[in-house]
Amino acid sequence: MQNISVLVVDDHTLMRQGLRRILEESGMTVIGEAENGAQAVDLATRLDPDVILMDIQMPGMDGIEATRNIKKIKDDATVVILTMHEEEQFLFEAVKAGAIGYLLKSRAPQELIQVIEAANEGLSLLQPSMASKLLTEFSELQKKQDEKTKHYAALTSREREVLSFIAKGMSNKEIAAQLFISDKTVKNHLSNIFEKLHINDRTSAAVMALKEGLVE
Repeated sequence: MQNISVLVVDDHTLMRQGLRRILEESGMTVIGEAENGAQAVDLATRLDPDVILMDIQMPGMDGIEATRNIKKIKDDATVVILTMHEEEQFLFEAVKAGAIGYLLKSRAPQELIQVIEAANEGLSLLQPSMASKLLTEFSELQKKQDEKTKHYAALTSREREVLSFIAKGMSNKEIAAQLFISDKTVKNHLSNIFEKLHINDRTSAAVMALKEGLVE
C-alpha cells in the first residue's frame, strides 16, 4: 500500500491520539495534528499532507471554514470530514467547502482507511445514507433553479430589456429615456418583473440579470 501522509484535525486530544494509532497501524504517516481550524490551515499550508482528516465542530474556526480556507490557498488539497454530525446541512456545507469525503465517527476504523485511500486517489467514498442525503439536497437545489428559470422565461422581451438596464445601474428616468417610454411605464415593467421573479428589490433583479447573461 502507498504511504499516505495525513494531517489529523480534532479538538479532542484522545481522539487525535486514537486516530494516529489507527492510521499508523495501517501504514499511513501522521505528519501533524491540529486542535482547531486556524492550526489546520497553518499546518496544511506548511506540511502539504496527502490527506487532511478534518473534524467539524472546534473552538474558533470550525472545520468547514478551515476546509474552505485551505482550498483557497491550495486548491488541490484533499480534505476528508470525520464527524459525529450526520445532518444534511453539515454534509452539504462540507461538500460546498471542498471536502472530498465525509465519514461519521461511529463507523468502523477500516471504513476510515478506505475513505482516506480513496480520497488520496481523487475518489469520493460516501456511506449510502450520506450519498442519499447529498443527492436529495442537490435535487432540491436543481428544482429551485428550474423554478427560477421558469419564472425568468415568463418575462416579456421588453421586461428583459428593462432588467438588463437595471443591472447596469440605470435609474427609472434613464431607462425611460433609453426606451422612449414614460417613467410610469418603467415602474409598471418593474412591478411585473418583481412579481414574476418573486423578488422585491432592484439588487435582486440585477443579480438575476447577471445570472441570465443579460449584461457582462
